[in-house]
Amino acid sequence: MHTPEQEAHRLDEADPGHRHLFHVPPADGGDHPESAYLAGNSLGLQPRATRDELLADLDAWGRLGVEGHLEAERAWLPYHELLTAPAARLVGGRPAETVVMNSLTVNLHLLMVSFYRPAGTRTRIVIEDAAFPSDSYAVRSQARFHGLDPDDTVIRLRPRAGEDALRTEDVTDYLAAEGDRVALVLLGGVNYLTGELLDIPAITAAGRAAGAVVGWDLAHAVGNVPLALHDWDVDFAAWCSYKYLNSGPGALAGVFVHERHLGDPDLPRFEGWWSTAAATRFEMTPVSRPPATVEAWQISNPPIFAMGPVRTSLELFDTVGMTALRARSLRLTGWLESLLDEVTADRPLRVVTPRDPARRGCQLSVRIGAGSAAELTKRLRYEHGVIADAREPDVVRFAPVPLYSTYHDCWRAAAALAATVGQVAS
Repeated sequence: MHTPEQEAHRLDEADPGHRHLFHVPPADGGDHPESAYLAGNSLGLQPRATRDELLADLDAWGRLGVEGHLEAERAWLPYHELLTAPAARLVGGRPAETVVMNSLTVNLHLLMVSFYRPAGTRTRIVIEDAAFPSDSYAVRSQARFHGLDPDDTVIRLRPRAGEDALRTEDVTDYLAAEGDRVALVLLGGVNYLTGELLDIPAITAAGRAAGAVVGWDLAHAVGNVPLALHDWDVDFAAWCSYKYLNSGPGALAGVFVHERHLGDPDLPRFEGWWSTAAATRFEMTPVSRPPATVEAWQISNPPIFAMGPVRTSLELFDTVGMTALRARSLRLTGWLESLLDEVTADRPLRVVTPRDPARRGCQLSVRIGAGSAAELTKRLRYEHGVIADAREPDVVRFAPVPLYSTYHDCWRAAAALAATVGQVAS
């Protein structure tokens, strides 16, 4: 009979993942040299290939100066095009619909310039009540920009009484009843707090049937769950690259715009140098000639040294594949869930992520009954070498990322949680 730790080692031998491709931080406490890193939903680990790839781009600058725009091995002028096809494959878009640029909230604002167009009684923006604060700030500021009261304009959908996660049917029912007043639906594909995966195609279909534009914040979905944005008929989407995509803190983000919107001359859009067609960019004419692709939403010269880590990461996803990663994610997260079930059974702890594997990514969120989530994660790190993520006041998030997390990491996290949070006296 195996102990739980022995079973974790056995599972790791049978289902090893790709931890060897990443730098894992050393442990700050506990009995193991490496951290059990379960915070990839906040910041992914650094791929080992990133440093050499980035240094090669820096060397080109040193050798070539300005001529690197055309003469570098990865020439800077078309550099962003190296990221287009793999990013499109990752989100289920077409290359003409997908581009890597800017940061997430900047991209959401640029997209809302085009796709949030309130008129008459159709003015509302629908988000989830537990939306990431940046999204909430963005939509409220868009409402104010259009001269509307954000308290009336922004509709925050809440879970049912006594539940932690917003059900897909609660969104679709609202759209069926109130959709004629909704201009924009903008939800998180995977909720940052609970880890819930919404039914993106069902909600998209309901929103479009109601006459609304449907966009998605995929910060916690991209690289976590399989996506098919083109086939799902999503109007637009944006995502960051520093969580599951492991491209580094503040890494460049991505944008998807469905092809039915591309080349539409009536769609308002902010423009800059990179919005005009590449073939005519250096003619220096005063009027932009945007291409009939999502690149028309680009504005500025791309930051090459920020693009390199994204390119390196996307190559890794192309090599491993989301189908294999999702399959391992289901196994790894299911294993962690079974361990947490034992820990939470007699402690003031509760997993708030949906139990149905189809309704979640790889994150399991635990609500603590007393004390500070930040203080608990500090103890997990410094007493046990387990790095998790706190969302104050009372949620600790554990994300067993299928690329690099191990079954032993999951065992260490559950054992640390059991040792840190006392049992309830019977």
